[in-house]
Amino acid sequence: MKLGFIGCGNMAGAIMGGIINHNVCKKEEIIGSDPLEAGRKRVQENHGIKVTADNKEVVKEADIVFLAVKPQYYESVLDEISSTVRGGQIFVSIAPGKTLAWIGEHLGKTVKLVRTMPNTPALVGEGMTAVCANAFVTEEEMEQVLHILSATGKVEVIPEHLMDVVVGVSGSSPAYVFMFIEAMADAAVAEGMPRAQAYKFAAQAVLGSAKMVLDTGKHPGELKDMVCSPAGTTIQAVRVLEEKGLRSAVFEATDTCIQKAKGM
Repeated sequence: MKLGFIGCGNMAGAIMGGIINHNVCKKEEIIGSDPLEAGRKRVQENHGIKVTADNKEVVKEADIVFLAVKPQYYESVLDEISSTVRGGQIFVSIAPGKTLAWIGEHLGKTVKLVRTMPNTPALVGEGMTAVCANAFVTEEEMEQVLHILSATGKVEVIPEHLMDVVVGVSGSSPAYVFMFIEAMADAAVAEGMPRAQAYKFAAQAVLGSAKMVLDTGKHPGELKDMVCSPAGTTIQAVRVLEEKGLRSAVFEATDTCIQKAKGM
């Protein structure tokens, strides 16, 4: 199995790294293209894969091709490589807003397509990736793609109409979480804690809290209540967060992200 990546940015690099580190595929079986020499050099140095500036070369060599370019470049890239597509190949999209039907119109209506939405925690093996496929992808081929993507974290198959929702709740949400961690750390720094230490305490608290949600299966509200002792410190902090509109701000930000994804 030969894997190809058109685009060698952070997300492509994260997937490559996961694939190689988990022995899903050898580095010699991966080829990546990027118009920027810096991008090609980075993945070649980090992962030892073959690189090229020619997108068509990737399509000619690979059995599974990851389309890892930004959404605004999809149309030109797909039109460029469409004449090189051969039967049996699988194309995996990681761009928001680009539907299976839209991609099919540019690559060929009978091409095997898988649409995904990963997120940046894939860089540390803790990604969350949503996946859907068109009717030409067999069950065995879908399992193969899921196996590849699981090297970067958790993977879940969803109906395509929920893909834009995934952008808001998972694809973009690491940015919201980073802001939350930064804000908590700033408050700790204001009270005298060294910044590096403040980031560690805040980040570990978020990591542990997320693990509690996943491992216990308890409702987040129930877990919150477990921390809030009567007349304690936590309930006072929760009161301020409610007063300042934390829930509403997060709700509206996530919804705005989803609406933006639908319009791309």
